[in-house]
Amino acid sequence: MRKRPEKNGVGQLTLQIAFPSEQASNAAEETQDNGLEASSAGPELKSRSERKFKWYSLYDKVFALANLWNAWLKVKENNGAAGIDRMTVKRFDEDAYARIEQLQADLRSKKYRPQPVRRVFIPKSGGGERPLGIPTVRDRIVQQALLQIMEPIFEAKFSSRSHGFRPERGCATALEVVDRAVRHGYEWVVDADIKAFFDTVDHGKLISAVNEEISDGSVLQLISRILKAGVIHPEVSDIEPTDLGTPQGGPISPLLANIYLHRFDVKMAEAGYGLVRYADDFVIFARSEEQAEAALTLAKHILEGELALSMHPEKTRVVSVASGFEFLGFYYFRHSKTGELRKYVRRKSVQRFRDTVRMRTPRLKTQRRVKPRNITLRRLMSNKRLKELIGRVNQHLRGWHGYFRNVWSGYPDSPFRDLDSFVRRRVRASITGRVGSGWWNPCIPNAALAQLGLVSLDVLQRKTCSELPTTPARKGSSGGEPHAGNPHVRFGKGGDG
Repeated sequence: MRKRPEKNGVGQLTLQIAFPSEQASNAAEETQDNGLEASSAGPELKSRSERKFKWYSLYDKVFALANLWNAWLKVKENNGAAGIDRMTVKRFDEDAYARIEQLQADLRSKKYRPQPVRRVFIPKSGGGERPLGIPTVRDRIVQQALLQIMEPIFEAKFSSRSHGFRPERGCATALEVVDRAVRHGYEWVVDADIKAFFDTVDHGKLISAVNEEISDGSVLQLISRILKAGVIHPEVSDIEPTDLGTPQGGPISPLLANIYLHRFDVKMAEAGYGLVRYADDFVIFARSEEQAEAALTLAKHILEGELALSMHPEKTRVVSVASGFEFLGFYYFRHSKTGELRKYVRRKSVQRFRDTVRMRTPRLKTQRRVKPRNITLRRLMSNKRLKELIGRVNQHLRGWHGYFRNVWSGYPDSPFRDLDSFVRRRVRASITGRVGSGWWNPCIPNAALAQLGLVSLDVLQRKTCSELPTTPARKGSSGGEPHAGNPHVRFGKGGDG
């Protein structure tokens, strides 16, 4: 079995900064079958430095029945809305096996053609709307099947500067690196934003980036057809062509985004700049303003000159940590009087929290204003609507706190006290049909809401603080900064840290 040698490209770097560090599996030999007989064995990987060849026979593994079935189970688990054919996940499930077999036959014979995605819009936290493209259930299965084969291949080469939509990585690992950087001498930040990234990805450049690892023409053609499937807008029957972009909403879109931006990750690391990237959102750390300006210049050259993207002029800036910057929902800054580092929930995230709580604590239009004598704990505990309402609110509170609990506040045990008060007011308003101050507030005290099962962010935070391990200060470090590992966060040339 032959393999085609790859052309020399960007070499694999050993990067030092990411958290946690990941090792590519290299225990298995690479075996690939030629022809169009389905092979259920996925690609067996070595690290890029050890593997000197491209993958050129993968299409059979994509349409292998076991791979398609696993892809269907993942799509079923995620559920999601129907595409333009109005086929729901529930309806597909009624005859799933036969439909998967037909899909396999279409892929094997290369008769499969993806349908246009259905365009929907969701509100953005900063105002405006974000476009999503919803593929059909059948197309989502194909994308997931591709993802399952391609992801291990590209994970072996991806930079550890990249954290978004990757196994064992995410917002938590990206924020861990940012936390360490601001605590250990990186006082300047390039706070950047790529304008309409998912709508402006160049298809030719993306396919070339995929081709650096995969030379199977059938796989490349399938990806190209997915990218160019088109979009159908609400209440419009005509198909809008998609000559640029990779629509958000499909399973494979995040992987393609990381493949496209991998060149950016590598070149910034080679230049020794402190990049931390989550999908199209990134910051670059520097020890001086001059270094930060140089990093911004290089970033613009790569993103705009080489990748044909645009950096948002109003949202891209060089700023000191003392002045403050935002990243992944948090706001980092230094206190103006004490000089201490602070990490708060950013205002937009707080506003989104309040909006979500309002949605989950509605006042009924037909609701009568209750009288004080009718508000008893016994009656409230037997109220089915109230029980469901508190359950919905608690679900949001636990998830929100799980993400934002690692704040650095002057009041570490109670940074969310104001939000607790807001939640309680909303629940009281749902019970009584009244807002503002009045008899209904002391009539339903905090203790009663706790007995009804309402979660308190303060209580969750105190529990979190009590469970945190006490880290001894590093000898000789200013301000008793915790040891960040050996070495500290280090963004060196050719390195990851």
